[in-house]
Amino acid sequence: MPNPFFAFKQFTVRHDRCAMKVGTDGVLLGAWTDLTDSRRILDIGTGTGLIALMLAQRSAQTRITAIDIDPDAVLQAQENIQASPWKERVGASLQDLRTYTPDPRFDIIVSNPPYFVDSLKSPDGQRNTARHTDTLSIHELLEKVAALLTPDGRFSVVLPFEQTGHLVNVAAACGLYPSRHTAVVTRPGLPPKRTLMEFRRNPIHYRPDELVIELERHVYSEGYIALTRDFYLKM
Repeated sequence: MPNPFFAFKQFTVRHDRCAMKVGTDGVLLGAWTDLTDSRRILDIGTGTGLIALMLAQRSAQTRITAIDIDPDAVLQAQENIQASPWKERVGASLQDLRTYTPDPRFDIIVSNPPYFVDSLKSPDGQRNTARHTDTLSIHELLEKVAALLTPDGRFSVVLPFEQTGHLVNVAAACGLYPSRHTAVVTRPGLPPKRTLMEFRRNPIHYRPDELVIELERHVYSEGYIALTRDFYLKM
């Protein structure tokens, strides 16, 4: 039986009621996102609330709104937030992004979105909602992000590396342009598995980089340790 919780250095995330458990993608995004000049943050598809809690740990004053379309996920996120040191600054609510119209807008938006496009579905409807793009396409996501960002706001996202080109093209159609890009490699010599990207309204010059997770099994790279040491218990 899988462990119903995952303990980090400053908080614990229960994930027994969520379709998507705590995983490397969420930790990467929560640690990698640039929080410079952030006052209001939106976490789209929060699931357990993991990313929202990581961002709360990293930012002393920021207020964070976490939304999800899955009622069980929202209840779990609320439970995890209430048990954390940042319950006064983080809130989770049941919202469909497509009809979400908050005011004011957000300085930072993050998302670890559904990403199995046209792939075989599992019989678990809750898991399908969390992992497939049927309920929220990349285009719908980016259109709403563009509408919800402040003029100088930034959007950070994690997706499979093979979707990088499509992501950039759809973002450009929505008036958003890449400003940071890290290709995530599980081990040296392997092709990238994930892409971490940041977007903003104005095109800027940037240099893509690469993050290797493991040098060999259970031997983590200096870059990965530096990125995640404030969160993982054994880093």
